[in-house]
Amino acid sequence: MSAALPYSETVRVNQIGAGLSRTLEPDADARKRIARALDLQGLEDFVVDISVTPTPSTSEWTLKGRVTAHAVQTCGLTLEPLPVDVDRRFSIQLVEAAPQETDEIEVTLDEEDADLIEDGKIDLGQYAVEQLALSLDPFPRKPGAEFVQPEEPKEISPFAALKALKSQDDQG
Repeated sequence: MSAALPYSETVRVNQIGAGLSRTLEPDADARKRIARALDLQGLEDFVVDISVTPTPSTSEWTLKGRVTAHAVQTCGLTLEPLPVDVDRRFSIQLVEAAPQETDEIEVTLDEEDADLIEDGKIDLGQYAVEQLALSLDPFPRKPGAEFVQPEEPKEISPFAALKALKSQDDQG
């Protein structure tokens, strides 16, 4: 079972040629799906200028772009709307996946590895949403909002409630 992507705009590798440039601007319904997927109160504006170019002398491609957006997050302390403006540039290396001969899966944690292109397609929309997500504060907080630790109860014990009940019984 695969989760549906909130926004998808695919391009086939054989359509790239010497390079490809696109401006992605999701419609209102797509922005609502993206906002729901990223737990935003709203996504009023979302534009991505993106280009894919082959890297000379290798079988890799370079995906570069700029994400601009106006989103509304929820303050983690006050639960009030928190407007956020995003302007992020990014660059990602891509490489076409080689056919696997074995059933084994090799897992590496090398940050320098290029993203794999599967089935000869690159989903520009997925990269756009990913870059927007990376630009958002995972713990949004309004300026001036502070967390105040509640006072600890004086007596922490499972018998504290029983003691309080006993003192009420003594009065009655």
